[in-house]
Amino acid sequence: MSHADLSSLPGQRRRNWIRLRTLILLRWMAISGQLTAVALAHWGLGIELELGLCITAIGAAVIVNLIATFVFPETKRLSERETAALALFDILQLGALLYLTGGLHNPFALLLLGPVTVSASVLTLRPTLLLGGVAVAVVTALGVVYLPLRTGAGDELRMPEMLVAGTWAALVIALVFLSIYSRRVSSEMHAMSDALSATQMALAREQKLTDLGGVVAAAAHELGTPLATIKLTSAELMEDLDDRPDLREDAALIRDQADRCRDILRSMGRAGKEDLHTKQAPLEEVVREAVEPHEERGKRIERRTAPSVAGAQPSVLRRPEIIHGLRNLVQNAVDFARSAVWVETGWTADRIWVRIADDGPGFPPQVLARIGEPFMRSRRAERERGQRPGYEGMGLGLFIAKTLLERSGADLTFANGGYAADGGAEIRGALVEVSWPRRKIDAEEGETPVPRGQNRPLRA
Repeated sequence: MSHADLSSLPGQRRRNWIRLRTLILLRWMAISGQLTAVALAHWGLGIELELGLCITAIGAAVIVNLIATFVFPETKRLSERETAALALFDILQLGALLYLTGGLHNPFALLLLGPVTVSASVLTLRPTLLLGGVAVAVVTALGVVYLPLRTGAGDELRMPEMLVAGTWAALVIALVFLSIYSRRVSSEMHAMSDALSATQMALAREQKLTDLGGVVAAAAHELGTPLATIKLTSAELMEDLDDRPDLREDAALIRDQADRCRDILRSMGRAGKEDLHTKQAPLEEVVREAVEPHEERGKRIERRTAPSVAGAQPSVLRRPEIIHGLRNLVQNAVDFARSAVWVETGWTADRIWVRIADDGPGFPPQVLARIGEPFMRSRRAERERGQRPGYEGMGLGLFIAKTLLERSGADLTFANGGYAADGGAEIRGALVEVSWPRRKIDAEEGETPVPRGQNRPLRA
C-alpha cells in the first residue's frame, strides 16, 4: 500500500465529533447538582451565600442549554471548535460559581477536572492545551481570589493555607495527568482503528487485483487460440501476396495487431491496470448506477434533471460511499412509496445535488428530527409491518447512508412534502436532498481531480 493510500484513511482526517444532545444531557445533570448543592448549603447548613449571583451563574448554563436545545436539531454533531467552545464555557461557568462559594476551600473544585478530561479524549492537541491552560489559570485564581464561605453567625469557613496549597497542587497534577492519560488512551484506540482500516484497504486492493488477474487469465486463455489463428493466417497471406505489395501490407498490419493484442493481455496479466475512467462518471450515470438495483421492485422510478441547472453536466467522482449512500436512500424511498419515486439531479457553479422523493406516507413527525441515528426505533408499528412485510430495518440503513454521504462532503436534509412532480403537483411524501459543494466531488475541477492520461500500472 502506497503512502497516498495511507494518507486517505478516515483516521488521518478524523474529526472527533460528539452529539450535542449528549453534552446537553450532561449539562442538565450538572445544573441539577449545582442547584442542589447551593440549596443545601444555604438553607440546610445555614451558610451565607451570594444567592442571587449563584443563581445568575447557574442560569447562564440553563440559557446555553435552552438555546442549544431549541435552535439546533437533536442529531447535530459538534465540530472540534464547537466542542472546545462548550467545554471552555463549562470551565468558566464552574469557575465563576466556585469563586462565589469559597474558591479552593470548596471541595467541589475537583469538578473542574471534568471538561478538561473530556476534551483531552475527543479533541486534538491545540484545543486540549488551550482548555488545560485555562483550567490551570482558573484553579490558580481560585486559590487567591474568592468570596469566603460564612456561617449565619459570621464565622468564616476556610482550610489551612497549607491544605489549600496542597489542593491546588493536586488539582493541577490531576489536570495534567488525566489529560495525558485520556489523550493517550484515545490515541491508541484511533491508531488501532486506522490500522484496521489500512488492513481492510490492503485486502480490498488485493481482492481487486486477484479478480482482475482471474479475468485477464480467462480472457487470455479464451483469446489465445483465435489470436494464434489470426497470426498464422496473416503470415500465410503475406507469403501468398508477395506479388501484391498493397495487400501484403494489410496482412502484415493484421499480424502486428494480433501481436499487440497478445502483448496487452500479457502486460495486464503481469501488473494489472488502473483505468482512470472508472474513477469518474457523469453525475446522471452515477445516479443511474445507484438507482438501477431498485428499478424492478414494482415501483416506478423517474430520473430527471432539475430545470435550474447551470452549464454542462459535471463529471463526478465515482466513490463507493456516494453510490452506496444514494442506493440506500433510494431503497428507503422504494420501500415506503405507494407507486412512484422521483430522483432529481441538479447543479450550479457552486453545488451539486440529488433529491429523492416518494409518494408514500412520509417520515413520522416524531422521528423526523432524529433521522440518521442508528436503531432509533425499538419496534415496528403494525401499519408499517403491512407496508414492508419481512423488513426488519430499524434506522440503520439511513444511518449508514447519512454517514457515508457526509464523509464525501455532503449535507443531507430530510423533510416531508415540498417536491413538485410532473405537472407541478406537489408530492407530500418523504423528501431527501443530498447536496455537495461542487469542489468536493467534481472530478475535473474539484479538490481531488482525477488525473488524465494513459493508464498506469498498479503498485502494491
